[in-house]
Amino acid sequence: MKILITGGAGNIASSLAKKLAELDYQVVIVDNLLTGSISKIPKNKNTVFINADVNNLDDMSSIFQTNHFDYVFHYAAIVGVERTLANPISVLNDIKGIENILTLCRDHNIKHVFYSSSSEVYGEPFEIPQHEVTTPLNSRLPYAIVKNVGEAYFRSFQHEFGLDYTIFRFFNTYGPNQSEDFVIPRFIRAALKGADITIYGDGRQTRTFCYIDDNVDACITAFQDEVYINDVINIGSDIEISILDLANKIRELVGSKSKIIHLSPLKEGDMTRRCPDISKMKLLLKRELITLKEGILLLINHMNKDI
Repeated sequence: MKILITGGAGNIASSLAKKLAELDYQVVIVDNLLTGSISKIPKNKNTVFINADVNNLDDMSSIFQTNHFDYVFHYAAIVGVERTLANPISVLNDIKGIENILTLCRDHNIKHVFYSSSSEVYGEPFEIPQHEVTTPLNSRLPYAIVKNVGEAYFRSFQHEFGLDYTIFRFFNTYGPNQSEDFVIPRFIRAALKGADITIYGDGRQTRTFCYIDDNVDACITAFQDEVYINDVINIGSDIEISILDLANKIRELVGSKSKIIHLSPLKEGDMTRRCPDISKMKLLLKRELITLKEGILLLINHMNKDI
């Protein structure tokens, strides 16, 4: 069985590729390395890497023709709040990639396609926890709009062509492969070096944080058990913490004397709260999630090796 993973040089997709390859699936990774890294791609006999851009239909057509994929995980996207705010046109271009992948999946009789959407589609919360069906999607940011449009594309291709899908709405996921552009590895790196930990605004904005193993295990179970077909699943944690409390927790676990410095708030994109309803995810995992303390300690041990 052969699986295509787009964006496979990124944090979540590379971890997914590694686990699927270990489960003896044949995995083809496609990434243009714009935000991903070749170092994240798993070294496994079942894994092949192709440097290509999903927004280029000719390149992707050739890859689909050469390989006979059974399943596709479309994870390729420009990510990161600051990066997406600074490059809105590039973000909007990702719609081309979504259309390309779905068109090729339709034409090559792919059995099922999985899509990495985002918690960003919810915007400022109307309700907590944020539920896949009942919570309105109200963000106006280009990144969130693209993810929302992507979801509409998946539903439309299923309606018109019978192409089955599952949409994963990812909330903050962290782990050893995550770029230090993101909050937890950035805070840990600063704490390990005794450098200042910088926070946008007063730090009262809350988030939930999901360790990579919980994310990947839930998504693979949905795939292998063939559940939540033509459905949406929140993938994350349901334990909220403020960014200020997160910084203090990391300082404590590292044993650091780093100072916490408050910067001006971001003009947009820094929502006040994030907390998903993860009832579906818990049914998939059939175990307790890794706690934030456990996950941070795992990441501290990993990052300590590089200091």
